[in-house]
Amino acid sequence: MSSLSFAQMIMKKEKMEIPNNWELVDDPSYSLYYPDSFDLDKTGQMGLDVVLLSKQNSMNDLFRENINLMIQNLENTGIDLKQYVEISENQIKTVISEAHILESKRLTNNNKTFHRIVYTGKQEPYSLKWLQYYWVEKNKAYVLTLTCEVDQYDHYVKVGEKIINTFKLK
Repeated sequence: MSSLSFAQMIMKKEKMEIPNNWELVDDPSYSLYYPDSFDLDKTGQMGLDVVLLSKQNSMNDLFRENINLMIQNLENTGIDLKQYVEISENQIKTVISEAHILESKRLTNNNKTFHRIVYTGKQEPYSLKWLQYYWVEKNKAYVLTLTCEVDQYDHYVKVGEKIINTFKLK
């Protein structure tokens, strides 16, 4: 009995079935599915194109785990994926206190190259863990981020990766 590596699961994503209770975000440049148990915010707050917010676990649960999509215009910058990752890693180390990059690797699926990074750090008063995917295409950077409190990460990472694996650039 062998288990699939993460890369093998990514390779099978085209065959992944979308559950019936999942909603679709259909944008001219991308599509993304998410469970109806998450709240969708497309107001553009903080420069984010999409924010998917988990439900509060209790009245004391002040942080809502979330997945967000940021799209950055890279026109006339000449920045490619390699440079974008380098810039992003430097920003993580500068902006996030006690930042620790746990994983940073390049992956390819359906002839599309992207980057996966996992890191931890503090944004007072929270200790957080992030899972990010970067794509650079057509002079734009697409950054999908799962943000969780460290002690909630293992609970949300599976559904977070499922949501991220539905992301398609058009």
